[in-house]
Amino acid sequence: MRIRFNVVIAVFAVSLAFYSGIVQGEQKGKPVYGRTDPAHYTGVSNAHGGAGTLPFMELLGHKTFDTNILFVHRAEIPPKCGIGEHIHRDMEEMYLIFNGTAQFTVNGRTAELPAGSMVLCPKGSSHGIYNHTDETLQWLNLAVSMEKGNGTAIDYGDDLSGATVESPAPFRWAQLDRSLLKPAAHAHGGKGSILFRRVWANDSFQTNWEFIDHCVLPPDTSIGYHQHNAIEEVYYLVSGTGQMTVNNQTWDVRAGDAIPCTLHDSHGLYNSSSEDIVLVVFSCGSRGKGIYDVNNWGDDLSKR
Repeated sequence: MRIRFNVVIAVFAVSLAFYSGIVQGEQKGKPVYGRTDPAHYTGVSNAHGGAGTLPFMELLGHKTFDTNILFVHRAEIPPKCGIGEHIHRDMEEMYLIFNGTAQFTVNGRTAELPAGSMVLCPKGSSHGIYNHTDETLQWLNLAVSMEKGNGTAIDYGDDLSGATVESPAPFRWAQLDRSLLKPAAHAHGGKGSILFRRVWANDSFQTNWEFIDHCVLPPDTSIGYHQHNAIEEVYYLVSGTGQMTVNNQTWDVRAGDAIPCTLHDSHGLYNSSSEDIVLVVFSCGSRGKGIYDVNNWGDDLSKR
């Protein structure tokens, strides 16, 4: 019999309080963003009953947002470690690994998935992840709650180290696959043509989660300066460097940065480097599904 116990969370378990050591501008007049920095990781042991200890940091928390975005987490999953099987009835998540392979579990069924895999953990579905390899995995976790700032979990007491692996995966997953991207010219009035794919749209979610996009910005291209009045977005740079502009503040950003674009913020991203930017964008709505209320300001940001 599985042992279940309630855990009031905004992260993994009772032992995991939100980590506040975010490398970000917090004072008025400075840009606000989360920067991945292993020097600021804290060790989280037995996350949701999982094996081992995970180096972890919170990049962005719910207080940054006006919508129901709950958190953006960045962590490592060392060999033979993981997040135990658990369930949320009032929030949904996405797990993303950047390197190596991992064993993902959804509703008690497990599959081994490759680098760049994203797995949806729907509201009311049990889930977890285990690193069965000898390579440390780089991991990103996103969540949206039904009620702003609140999420609960029930842990199943299974660290998933002995899970039976199936193939193909019996649950929804996707991969950061450049071959699936399509050209998108002058995105929001931006410069040149970026590559774009909407991985999941709002019909994939039970909360106000709107979409998850995968984008590539070649050198000297941009997502133009624009404003959303009904959704909030997070830009997460998987790789590359560039210049982010939010509310007329422009600064250098790099791989591992998570930039919040909150309600009514004007924002955009320019690739000022000689290498591609690989970008994941996710969004949460404030007025109902499919309502964006967007203004494009006619600035490709290349002259900032």
